[in-house]
Amino acid sequence: MSDNVIDKLYSIILDRMKTMKEGSYTVELIKRGKHYVAQKVGEESTEAIIASLVESQQRFVEEVSDLIYHLLVLMALENVTPQDVYKELERRMKK
Repeated sequence: MSDNVIDKLYSIILDRMKTMKEGSYTVELIKRGKHYVAQKVGEESTEAIIASLVESQQRFVEEVSDLIYHLLVLMALENVTPQDVYKELERRMKK
């Protein structure tokens, strides 16, 4: 695992999935299931768009952070790693 924050956060999410730590927001999302998490990704995406259009840059950063977090939870539920995404992005950059 690398030292970047995305990989670290993904590792924490996987740990929460494994331990089902009581009181964890990640665990609450996991318990609600993939459909709920996917809905949260949609909500956070909309909030990020709105923030980019009418709110401060800081608010936009906060909403993008929420979006990335929820995407990582959904990725974990789908058994997709950040490395899978990195590889796909690298493949696309070569085009």
